[in-house]
This record gives sequence, C-alpha cells and structure tokens, in this order.
Amino acid sequence: MIRFQIIERTGANLHKTLVDAMRAGELRTFAATRRGRRIQHKNMSYPGWMNWSVVDTVINCEVISPRKPGREWQFFSAFLGRLADRYADRIVAINVQFPISTVQAGRAAKVRKRRPRRRT
Repeated sequence: MIRFQIIERTGANLHKTLVDAMRAGELRTFAATRRGRRIQHKNMSYPGWMNWSVVDTVINCEVISPRKPGREWQFFSAFLGRLADRYADRIVAINVQFPISTVQAGRAAKVRKRRPRRRT
C-alpha cells in the first residue's frame, strides 16, 4: 500500500477538476467510481485502485493492490505522471508514505529451520 496527500493551491478545487476530467474523458486512462471516491485504471494494466478522501485543500489517497501486493507503484507512478503533466500549476506539494506492507512483514517473520544437533 502507498499513501500520499496532494496539497492543492487555494481555490484550485483540484479534486472536482480531476473527477470531472475523468468523467468527461479528458483523463482517458483513469475512471472515477463510487461517487469519485475510488479511482481505477481503465484498461486494468496496472493492478489495484486508489481510494480518495478530501479535507479542505488536501486530497488523501491510498493505493491498494490486493491481487498483486507490492505492485502499487505502477498505478502510483502513472497517476503521479499525469498530475505532473497536466495539473502541476494547481498543486503545492505531494507527500508520500510507504507504510510497512504485509508482504514485507511476512518475509521478515520467516524463520529457517535448523538441523538437529548430532549426538556423538
């Protein structure tokens, strides 16, 4: 999972602009569902989806890929590239967090079996 916040410029109304652009076909590769709270890649070449919530001028995003854990970076990269290309003038900053995923935690918890000692 990747979490990030998009901090928009005052009065930019970026969330509404992005959702409207997805619905109008201006952002052809992304689709907004669930009343603009979930974003998916249209041709599903990038696994997972992104959940959104908006508070004042901050859009909180969470990229999730349950079928292919660890592959969230593909969706994140495609979306971030589109933001930088078309909407950079409306964005102040983007903060990214990489919380410990269950895949990494599972690998760290793996313990090797030791061979029993030989008695002589």
